[in-house]
This record gives sequence, C-alpha cells and structure tokens, in this order.
Amino acid sequence: MTAKRSFVTLLGPAVVAGVAYLDPGNVATNLTAGTHFGYLLLWVLVAANLIAWLVQYLAAKLGLASNKSLSRLMGERIKSPFGRFLYWLQAQLVAIATDLAELIGGAVALNLLFGWPLLVGCIATAVVSTGLLYIKSRGGAKTFEYFIFGLIVMTSFGFISAISSWTPHVGQFFAGLVPRLTTTESALIALGILGATIMPHAVYVHSALSRDRLGAMSNKLDNPRLVRIIKWDVSLAMLIAGSVNIALLVLGAVIGITNRSDDVIATVFNAVMAAGGATFAVLFALALLASGLASTSVGTYAGEVIFDGLLVRKSLPLVVRRLITLVPALVILSLGLGATDVLVLSQVFLSFGIPFALFPLIRLTSDKKLMGDVVNTRFTTVLGYLIAGALSILNLWILIQFFA
Repeated sequence: MTAKRSFVTLLGPAVVAGVAYLDPGNVATNLTAGTHFGYLLLWVLVAANLIAWLVQYLAAKLGLASNKSLSRLMGERIKSPFGRFLYWLQAQLVAIATDLAELIGGAVALNLLFGWPLLVGCIATAVVSTGLLYIKSRGGAKTFEYFIFGLIVMTSFGFISAISSWTPHVGQFFAGLVPRLTTTESALIALGILGATIMPHAVYVHSALSRDRLGAMSNKLDNPRLVRIIKWDVSLAMLIAGSVNIALLVLGAVIGITNRSDDVIATVFNAVMAAGGATFAVLFALALLASGLASTSVGTYAGEVIFDGLLVRKSLPLVVRRLITLVPALVILSLGLGATDVLVLSQVFLSFGIPFALFPLIRLTSDKKLMGDVVNTRFTTVLGYLIAGALSILNLWILIQFFA
C-alpha cells in the first residue's frame, strides 16, 4: 500500500463521529439561536467547533495509542462495581438524550414531508437507522462509513441550499463574532449549542472507531504519522459540520421569529417554502431526515460502546440496544411536548455530560505510560483542563439560575 493510498483509506472515523455535530439537535438549537437572537450567539458556535476539534482529536488519539475505547479504559480504572454503574448511568443517559433528538428530528422531517404523525415517524426512523447498523455488522466499518458519508452529503447540501434565497447581513455577521450574552435565555441556548457541538457520546464513539481502524495500523505506520492522519480527518469533519451549523444559525437569523411560541423548525420550513419554493423546502426536510438517520445510527452504536466498556464484555443484541433508546423517545412524544423544545432541551442536558467525558479524556491522554510518543504536550493538557473547567462552571451557573 502506497503512503498516499494508506492516508486516504485511513480517513473516515472522525467523519462518522462528526455526524453527531449535524444531528437534529444541532439543527433545532442553531435555528433557535438564529431566529430568537439573530447573530448574537455566532461566537459561541465558532468557539464550540474549535473546542470540539480538540476533543475529537484527543479521543481519536486515545483509541490509537491504547487500542481501547474511553469507556473500556474507564471500566478498567473504576474498581467499584457501583462506581462503574454510576459512570455508565450518566453516559447512557447522555446516549439516550442524544438518540431522543435524532429520532424526533427524523419524525419531524417525515411529518413535514408526508404529514405522518410524530410517533409513526419516530418508529420509522428507528427501523431504518437499525438497518444501517446491520450494514455495519454485516458489511464492516468501511461500508457503514460510506452510507454515513452519503447521508452527510445530503444533509449538508439540503441545509446550505436552504439559505440561498436570502442574503445575510455581513455587518451583523461579524458583530456576532464578538463574545457577549444578553439574557439568561441566551445563556441557556449558548449552553445548548455547546452540548450540541461538543457531544459527549461522540467522544466514546470516536475513541472506539479510532481503535478499530487505526489501532490495527500502528504496527505498520508509526504513531506520530497516524496522528497527522487523525488531524486531517478531524479537520475535515469539523469543517463540514462547522460550515453547516453556521449556515443554519444564519438561516434562522435572516428569517427571524416574532412569536416565540411558534415551532422553530416548522416555521423555518414554511419560510423556505415561501421564499425558495417547494424544491428548497423539500431539500431542507430531506436534510433533516438524513441528519436523523445518520446520527441515530451513530448514537445507538455509542450506547453499545458505553455498555460494553463499562458493564459487560459482550454486545447486547441490536434490537435490545435499539429499544433502550427508542422507548424514552416514544414516551416523550406521547406526552405531546413541542418537538423543537424537546430537541433544544436535550442538547442542554447533553452539556451536563461533557465534564464526565472530558476530564477523564484529558487525564488519560496525558498519561505517558498509556500514550507513549503521542502523549499530550503540557500546553494541550492545560488548555484541555481550562476548557473542561470553564464548561463545568457554566453548567453550574445555569443550574443556579434555573433553581434561583
């Protein structure tokens, strides 16, 4: 295998993990940020993507150097069975909240396209995404990556094309890059953006994907060279995700919503229909559907990685894994809650799982014995801890504001 060919064939794990950054939760949160606050929170989105690059780089590097996933390493280091159970519980709740957003997003897309009830659309999304996981188990990781990449292309094209009927305000766009928050609600949405962008479950998934793809190559290529491949892979994934998410926030900003009680996704869909016609509206809905299908497949795989690493050493049947995350989504939908509100709140909930993934990730990738010649530099370690600490303080502040 030539050097160029090996480089290309090893790309992919970050793109699959990065589908988490294009999930319906991101769509709802970024559209809500734009429609409610204009360009105000653009700086949060840019900062979140830069942080996500570092987090995914460390996760991939951990899987490469240790040949284990983050959840497996934590399972080995937490000696108490009860402690492992508690760590699994918070990680599994994160995976459930993630899959809740993906399934509801797919259901909303089917409702916009065909008028299907949300419960029916949720079940249909679960069935199709389960089929994608069967492709992974039967056809291998590379085949699965091809399908996921195809869905990412559909998602990116649909969302970016939706904004083509408007001209963003350049001055307000650059003003949105200046860090500031105006209200507690804007801080809550900012936290949702962080939770939607720095997805905790993507850390577990990416470490496992890197283990499976790059760990086997560590005896053929030196680790520093593989780390360079990781950097390119993560950069490609974050460039795609960041561009689409910025486009979504800008789309929300140029449309705007005067009545905060309106469903954001449905309002944006109708606005795209009015401004660009049925073609662009259908592309927008298809992008949302592709987003839900791709991300719920990866989300269910995250649940498997978490379960296998912390509680057992053999996989649960695929149907059982699917039901663990499907049932909560069906229950919440049956309560009649607003779909967009549930999507945004699920992303806020995800932000509380970030420290539990981030602090162990930084600690492990700073371990010279574990990481060898790809151990973190002191600068990377300090930066990582500063980011994890800042996010934890923001979470605590939001909790205080909520219960005050």
